[in-house]
Order: sequence, then structure tokens, then C-alpha cells
Amino acid sequence: MEIKKDILWRAYLSFIGMVVFSLFVLGRAAYIQNVQGDHWRSLSDSMHQKYIALDAERGTIFSEDGQMLSTSIPFFDIYIDFGAEGLHEKNGKRFRENLDSLSISLANLFGDKPVSAYRKELKQGYQDENRYYLLHKGLTFEQYKKFRSFPLVRLGRNKSGVIAEEHSKRLNPFGLLARRTIGLARENAQNVGIERTYDNMLQGQTGKQLVRYIAGGAPIPVEGYQIEPENGKDVYTTLDIHMQDMVESALMKMMQQSGSEHGTAIVMETKTGKIKAIANLGRQKKDTGYSETMNYALQTTEPGSTIKLATLLAVLDHGSSKIDDMVEVGSAGHEYVGVRNVNDAERAPKPLLTVRECFAHSSNVGFAKLAYKAFADKPDVYKSYLQKFHLDKKTGIDLLGETPPLLPRIKRNKEGLHAMVTAAFGYALQVSPLHTLMLYNAIANDGKMMKPYLVNSIKDNGVTVKEFEPTVLDEKLCKPEVIAAAKSSMEAVVSIGTGAPVFKNFPIPVAGKTGTAHVAGGDVGYEDGIYQASFVGYFPADNPQYTCVVVIKTKPHAPIHFGGQLAAPVFKEIVTGVYSQYMRDKNIGVVTVVPDSSSYIYAGSKDDMQKVLQQLSIRYVDSMDKGTSLGQLYPYNYKPVAKTVLETKAVMPDVRHMTLRDALYVLESRNIKVTVKGKGKVEAQDILPGTPLKKNTTVTILLN
Repeated sequence: MEIKKDILWRAYLSFIGMVVFSLFVLGRAAYIQNVQGDHWRSLSDSMHQKYIALDAERGTIFSEDGQMLSTSIPFFDIYIDFGAEGLHEKNGKRFRENLDSLSISLANLFGDKPVSAYRKELKQGYQDENRYYLLHKGLTFEQYKKFRSFPLVRLGRNKSGVIAEEHSKRLNPFGLLARRTIGLARENAQNVGIERTYDNMLQGQTGKQLVRYIAGGAPIPVEGYQIEPENGKDVYTTLDIHMQDMVESALMKMMQQSGSEHGTAIVMETKTGKIKAIANLGRQKKDTGYSETMNYALQTTEPGSTIKLATLLAVLDHGSSKIDDMVEVGSAGHEYVGVRNVNDAERAPKPLLTVRECFAHSSNVGFAKLAYKAFADKPDVYKSYLQKFHLDKKTGIDLLGETPPLLPRIKRNKEGLHAMVTAAFGYALQVSPLHTLMLYNAIANDGKMMKPYLVNSIKDNGVTVKEFEPTVLDEKLCKPEVIAAAKSSMEAVVSIGTGAPVFKNFPIPVAGKTGTAHVAGGDVGYEDGIYQASFVGYFPADNPQYTCVVVIKTKPHAPIHFGGQLAAPVFKEIVTGVYSQYMRDKNIGVVTVVPDSSSYIYAGSKDDMQKVLQQLSIRYVDSMDKGTSLGQLYPYNYKPVAKTVLETKAVMPDVRHMTLRDALYVLESRNIKVTVKGKGKVEAQDILPGTPLKKNTTVTILLN
């Protein structure tokens, strides 16, 4: 019995001990979780480390003359780690001594809160020991430079607890100009344009950084444990920003006057195939104006009468007709040709026309007859000519997203003959405006067809790593006499044909072709009354330097819809602007030039520029950022536009168009030695803007 009691007492004692110990454990767990939780979670976070990716700085896209078309601008988010040891030394003496002066500096820099509000927020963050307190987001580089000199901040990260996170934002400094071709670098969507085509070159190589996670999961970089990213390479395009301005302005004016749906205009350098300007304007939703949303230059459509050049070349090269042969087109405006009825948009001036006059007056009947005469027994031969003229494949321009052309199925049967006759005057096949431009450029270039291209070179820190040369697609498209006949036919278009009303007494010799296509396809039917108006040609006709195409899609039932009415005036305005600015040494007589936005450009102190504009009561579009010191004034769509000049200390600044005083201030503030030649404003500099600076750099600036 005694033994049993002794055993039970020991069992009870063990049980009571276990209960007490369990209560102690549970109490301790509750205490740790509720009282010491923040401390231990913080300690756990601080032991959690990993590498994160460091994005490389994306390369810059330049125009041919070194203007920035798309670049990355750094922005900074500022945080404070109020748990930093440096802020708590000597019971927070350093923080208290700098609190007021820091609050005053922040209020003066941002102007969004009074000093008292900043003081209260900083004090509260310190008391809460917030490890990742957001002070301000989106600081510009200029703001960040000033911020780093503020009280407490200038003591360094360990003593101030300040954390700066750098981000970059992609900007197009020239706004709308060529924006769809240059493209947009977007984080969560597919890039477009040059940004997409040359993405691998532009994006560079990512680096990595070891970070330590503090309370709340906020990452803090660990000093000394990082692999620096390799910045992207720069892309130098063939685009000329001033020519782009002329082209975009001329197209925009016509789009606004006519209320058309969308339009495109391209200028190509005849001898090389370089694209000097490319504008794409489409009507925005809710009729809020026009913007560069789609690259219509690369989209295929039924071209209309501009394809008659291909038919003319095929017929003359085949030998079935000569340029001065007579063609009976009749006086009714329509005629049955072989297997179908063919209508002329406008009646011919006489019932008998030469082949040249058929082209000049854009007779559908005439060209249907020419094609039928040449290829009625072998309609597929006509298709082989289209293939010879590279109208069956993409142009190969260095832009992704080009739509392949579509040729009709032409066989040696009735359906094939019908398709061939229809294609001869611009229907039953689809090509892009760029295809049309490439074909006409080959005639301007004496039969040598050039591949269109947009990029001159790829550079890495100013050193060329890849260069692109002109590419010849066909050395001899046709016989020399055929090329000569085609040229004389295009000159006839503007002297006696469908382009004559627009180019009457025009002092610059041009050659080209109008085109008007009745649009159908998709949700659009012929009954909707939508047309595609075109004009394509080259100038000066006696020594071609540039080839240009303009294509405009009209609104339904537009009263003005012919190529000679819509597209030819745009072509004429482009020719006038380009000729007056780029070929002034030519003696062509008096050219009336409409006051244009591309005829001036000024750069210098932003404050001085604004004072002058305000003093003279000049209305202008102000797109200059706050906190910057340099600006540039140029015209866009006949209105003065003031924009910010990008300021990056590590690269050569752009001082062109500045006064000598402003240029010297900008350059010498970067410790750049300057050699000056000439008088007036800065016309050129021998080191391109954006070139990385080296120690003791010397730049020569030319004043004119």
C-alpha cells in the first residue's frame, strides 16, 4: 500500500511538472509573438539574403545627325532606414540636430508640404523605427543631385539611413515625330519599331546585387557584393529629324483639313535606300486628333493606279508595246477588255492616247488593254514580272512587323486572265506603301533597286561595333530604254496629266504618279465610299536625290478623295521644304515657302528662353520639365514648342543652336576644355552628343 502511494505521488508530481512546463512554454511563446515579435521577425529578415537582378541602362536611339530620338532618363525613389545605427548613436543626437534643416530643405525642393509636415513625418518615422520609410518617389537627376547635398543626407548612407533606388523611364524627346517607327520600350508589353527590332542590342546585360531583407520584406543592398550591369549599345538611325518634322507637319495639315482616317508619308534617299523620314498618322478614338499608333507604311493594301508603273515596265520590257504607240481608250469612260468591264475614274481627254499619255492620265482602260495585248495568252508571265520587281516578298527593311505582299493567283485560264487584267490597274493584289516607294526609287536610280533601311550603325561607348551599308537588290531592273520611257511618263503626269493642277508653275522639277483606289475588305465594302489616295515620285526630276510616297485613307464618302487632290499637295509641300533646306545651291528660280516649324531652332538657358517668350507675348507649347536648366525651342505643326534638353553629366552634352555663353557654361561645368571657331551660335561640335566623357576631354565647337 505504501509502495502504491509512493508511485502515485511521483506520477502526480511528474504530471503537475509537465503541466507547469507546458504553461511556461505557451506563455513564453505568446510573449515572444506579441511582445518581441517585431524584434525577432526583423532579425529573421536580416538573415535572409539573395541576389537580385540589376537592370542595364538601355541604349539610346539617335538620328543620323546625333539627335536623341529615344533615351532612358534616370529617376530615383528615396527611402530612409530609421533603424540605421548611425541615426541612434548618442541617443539620436545626429538625427535631432539635422531634423529641422532637413525638413526645410525638403520643403523647398519639392514644394508639396510645409516644413512642419515634413518635420512631423520624419519624427514619427524615427520614433516607429520604420526600416523602409518612403520619403519621395520619382526624383529627377537634377533633384537627386540637390537632395544628396542636404543636411544629414550628405553624411552618407550609414549615418543617415538614406536609401536611393534608381529606375529609368524611356522618353521620346521629339514626342510625336516618327514615334511609331522609333518605337516604345514598354515594361509589360511587347516593344515596337526600332526598339523591338534592335532590342537585344539596346537592352544590354543585366547585373546582380546581393540584398538583405529587413522587416516587412524590404531589400537593402549589401555593399561590395554586386556585379555591375553592362549598358546597352546605341543605335544610330538614318532618320533626319528636321526632314521628319517637315514630312509629319505636311501630312498632319492635310489629315486635319480632310478629316481622313489615316495616312503615311516616307522619304527615301535615292542613291542609298536610306529612310530619311517616315510619318504614320491615324485618327484617335473619340475623334481627339491624330497620333502615331500604327505603322501604315508597312501594311499592304490594294494600291490603285501607282501599280501602273509595274505594268508599264512589264509591257515595255516584254516588247509588245512602245511608249509612243496609240491606245484606243474611247470616250465613254469604260470599255470591255477581254474578260471584264473596266472603268476609268475620269474620262480621258481624247479617245486615242499614247502609252505615255495613258500613264499620265491614269487610264484604267488603257492599261487593261496594254496588259491584255501583252499577256492574254500567258497571263502568268505578268505575275513573273511582278516577282522580278520584288513585289512578291517583304522589302526587308530593318523593322519587325512588315506585312508580306499578296499577288493574285494568275493561271492560264479565264480566272487568271481576269486577275491579270484587274491587277494591271491596281486591284486584285496588295502591296505596302514601302513596296511602292522602293519600285519608284529604282526608276529614279536608273534601274538600280535599293533595299530600304533605317539604321546606319550600332555603337558601344562611341565605338562602332556594327555598320550597315546600302544594299542593292537588283543592279538592272529593266533595259535602259525602258527606264527612260518610264521617267518620261512620270514627268508627263505632273506636266499634262493627273498631277498637273497641283504642280502647275512649280519651279522644282518633279516626276511621279497619282493613285486612287476604292477600298474594300474586312468590314468595309465599296458601298461605304472609302478611298485610298496616293502620290509617289522623286525630285529633282533631272537629278533625283529623294523619292517620296504619300498614302492617305479617306473617311467614308469624302468629297475630296483623288490622289491628285489629297496626296499630291502633301508631296509638293514636302518637296518644297526639303529642297529649300537641303538643296539651296540649286538655281531653280523663286520657290514660295510657307512659314514652317522646321525653319528655326534655339537652345540655351530655360529661364532666359521663357523670359524672352513671355516678354514678346509669344504663345508656345511648354513641355519643359521642372528642375532642369536647359531648354530648346523649335516649331512643330506651325507652333513653337519648348522642350527640355537632357542633362547627363557623364556624357557629352548637345550644345548645338546655343549661344557661345550658354555653350561654354554647359561644357565647362563638366570640366570639358573648349576650342571655339567662328562667330554666332553653335552650328556643330566635333564630339557627338551622348559620347561618354573621358578625363581632360577637349571639344571643338563651330559657330556660324
